[in-house]
Parts: sequence; structure tokens; C-alpha cells
Amino acid sequence: MATLTGVLLAAFGGYGLAWYLGLVEGNFALLLFLATVVTGIYWVAEKLVFLPRRRAAADHLAAEQARRGAELDKIGVKGDSVDIAAAQHKLLAQPWWLDWTAGLFPVIVVVFLLRSFLFEPFKIPSGSMIPTLRVGDLILVNKFHYGVRLPVLNRKVIDNHEPQRGDVMVFRYPPQPSLDYIKRVIGVPGDEVAYLNKRLTVNGQPVPTVKAPEFFDSESMRYARQFEERHGGKTYRTLNDDERPAFIPGASDFPYKDQCRYSVEGVVCKVPAGHYFMMGDNRDNSLDSRYWGFVPEANIVGKAFFVWMNFGDLGRIGTFE
Repeated sequence: MATLTGVLLAAFGGYGLAWYLGLVEGNFALLLFLATVVTGIYWVAEKLVFLPRRRAAADHLAAEQARRGAELDKIGVKGDSVDIAAAQHKLLAQPWWLDWTAGLFPVIVVVFLLRSFLFEPFKIPSGSMIPTLRVGDLILVNKFHYGVRLPVLNRKVIDNHEPQRGDVMVFRYPPQPSLDYIKRVIGVPGDEVAYLNKRLTVNGQPVPTVKAPEFFDSESMRYARQFEERHGGKTYRTLNDDERPAFIPGASDFPYKDQCRYSVEGVVCKVPAGHYFMMGDNRDNSLDSRYWGFVPEANIVGKAFFVWMNFGDLGRIGTFE
């Protein structure tokens, strides 16, 4: 078992290293699921097989010591004193290959259940959601708000809330589902979303927008025009870059692209059933539904709601819309 366990641990470690080096496309949900299954098998085997064997060996040692002592007493010979408790403790101790499998199972299964069904942490890697979310924000995502889904398969088994306009949502990037993206829900199934001349209209109604003070981006050392939008009962701020044109360059082919009309002014899309139209709050620096299309319901991961840490700015901690 030691050899088999060593091979399994080496396989997990090799996969993690290859993922870190960019040699393979990693899938953390699958990796965590496999780790839970493997360590769970060892944990059950420890409870039903390995631990009873070690206990039996320790009891046998104690019985043998008692028998030997009794035989020596009969012939009047005083035996050497043996620290039977220390010997039993050594027999009962888990070998290293169980420490690294069955011993880790309780921690791994708790992480797996929390991450799969309750809350999952994410780190914001880009500025597409500035000013709502900044690069380096560590956020929590509610995994059950939009319904309970099976881990790895991401298939919904219990319904809950439907995504609403204005929600900040994490989803699997449609062109590459192994990647998680975060954007704001702009259009729900049946909506007609128009983003023309950098102004947002949904179902023919302009989204209420007021000008806000300019936003200073400390990373680029530039000011950007900032607006406050109210959409779906939520109020949030967006950025516009005067130097970027209104038209959408380089839109790829995607399912239901025939539901979109592109022009020099921007884009108008009719959101198909079971899909959502997503946009970043940093409107001129966000690769979103304008470029790669709609997000299927099956790709939903959860609702983002809380910044739990930003090591560069502790003031970022808190809820957001």
C-alpha cells in the first residue's frame, strides 16, 4: 500500500505542478473531487481494516507479554521489564501513507462540500469590473443562490433564485468552460439589450445613468469618466474611456449571433431563452457578451457578493452590488 499511495500522491503532485507551469489545463473542481474520493476510500479502509488490524496486533502483544510473564512466574524467574504501552503506541500509530490520505480526508471533504454547495473564493485577476471590483480583490461567491448544482458536472439539481439584472455573477467562460469569468448580468432571457454610443438600453428603456466624479486608476495613473447606473434595483458605477470607439471590434462567432446586430454605434442583442447577456463595469476594457456572446444557464457558477480580503487595501473588505 505504501508504494501504491506514493504513486497516487506523485500523480496528484505532478498534475498540480504541470497545471502551475501551464503545461496542462487545470480543473480544480475535478482535482478536489478526486482527492475527496481517494482519501475517502483510505479513510473507510482505515476504519474497517487497517485500524482493527493494528489494534489486534497491539492486543496480541499485550496478551503475549502477559502469557510470558505468567510462565516465568511459574518457574520463579523474574522477567525483564518491558514498556508495553510504548510498544502498543508504536503499533497503533498510522503509517505515513495513511497520514497523507485517511488523515487528510476530514479536512478535504469539508473543503469540498463548502466549495461545491455553499461558498467559493475567487481572486479578481483583471480590471474588467473596475470600479466595483479591483485587481487583487479576494471575493466570495454564493454557490446555492442560483440553485444547487452537482460538482464537476455543474448540473442543477435544486432550483433557487433566477439571475436578476444587475447581479454580479461568476460563470464558466463559454468559449473555454475551464475558465471562470465574472461580469454583471445586463440582460435576462427575452430582453433586448442595446449598447449604442456607450449608453445602455434594455427593452427600449434607457438604463438610468448619472455622471459621477472622475475615477482615478492608480495602476494606469489615468482618470476615467465615471457614471452611476441603476439597473434591476441595484446601483453601481461604470467607467468609460473617451479614447475608445463605440463600435465592437473583433466579435467572434458564437451561438445565437444572428440575434445580434452590430454597427459603428455598438450592438443590439435579443437574449435567447436560457441565456444571459453579461457586461463588465469597466465598459471599454471588458471582454464580455458583446464580443463572445451569451452565457448559457448551465455555465452559471454563483453570485458574487463579498470582498473578504485585499492585501493591498484592507478598506476594500465588505459587500458590494
